[in-house]
Amino acid sequence: MPTYEYECQQCGRQFEVQQGIMEPSLGECPECGGELRRLVSGGTGFILKGGSPGRARKRDQACSLDQGGGTCCGRESRCERPPCGEA
Repeated sequence: MPTYEYECQQCGRQFEVQQGIMEPSLGECPECGGELRRLVSGGTGFILKGGSPGRARKRDQACSLDQGGGTCCGRESRCERPPCGEA
């Protein structure tokens, strides 16, 4: 549920309220009854869940021994599974 910031036009009080997206904006200050204005806030960051596309690509690539003559860890033979550095 999003958090919205409000400021009273009469007394200047600022406060936050959690409201559903479809709920109408508040209109009256709970402190003095003055008219409220909803403020534009910076919002929050977000977190992407799931695997990293870069890791998936690396896992799907051919062995570096085939491409560069050596493995990612410097071995001269193929790495066992899983590839170096991945659990």
